[in-house]
Amino acid sequence: MDDISGKFNLEDKVAIVTGASKGIGRHISEGLAQYGCKVIVSSRNQESVDEVAAGIKDAGYEATGIACHVGREDQITSLVEQTVATYGGVDILINNAATNPVYGPINDATGLLFDKIMNTNVRAPFLLSNLCYPIMKSRGGGSIINISSVEGLKPGMGLGVYSVSKAALIMLTQNQAKEWGKDKIRSNNISPGLIKTKFSESLWTNDALMGFIKQQLPLGRIATPDEITGLALYLASDASSYCTGANFTADGGFMLI
Repeated sequence: MDDISGKFNLEDKVAIVTGASKGIGRHISEGLAQYGCKVIVSSRNQESVDEVAAGIKDAGYEATGIACHVGREDQITSLVEQTVATYGGVDILINNAATNPVYGPINDATGLLFDKIMNTNVRAPFLLSNLCYPIMKSRGGGSIINISSVEGLKPGMGLGVYSVSKAALIMLTQNQAKEWGKDKIRSNNISPGLIKTKFSESLWTNDALMGFIKQQLPLGRIATPDEITGLALYLASDASSYCTGANFTADGGFMLI
């Protein structure tokens, strides 16, 4: 019988996780480290990423905090350069950082707001992936995991521009997979449903919405951030070696409604 457990081993691998100071990004960072990965914990605030990295190191694993505002191209470039200087390369990229500063009708959104959301949610993963591409290629391959949303698959009310950005990220994933597969670089997408994080607090504190979820969602509840970690570990590792260009929903059955 083949031993599948070794396929999840991430020893000697290096990962960058953006938006990693809390929520989904933090839990993915901790999970990658537990499976042997050297993790670059990245977010805008140095103190916050240092705290997460310290917790990982205190548990006996390897991590380094590097502050990066993904809306600034110079900081994205510096993030990759510092990662290579620290750990020698990049094997796994988790594009998790995102923003959605507004909830309301799409016709109320300004051009400035549209640009801000697209810059963080689409342009940053595009640029960061392009910077990591030659590094991964030189190391014999890699895995890119873009964190999108079910809002990129089925439009909801009040999240129009955010939905557009997440739909674009899914298409970016597919293009990366199609063009970079020959270089043994896989790109896959995770589309979470409603997760109990600070980012989505305005949604899960909405009593009417939560009542709908409990009645209509097949699993009858929202998720916790750690429930995305296992899927990210699968896609980061050789356990998913034949998966690329795919979109994996983790939504409690939301897409069935």
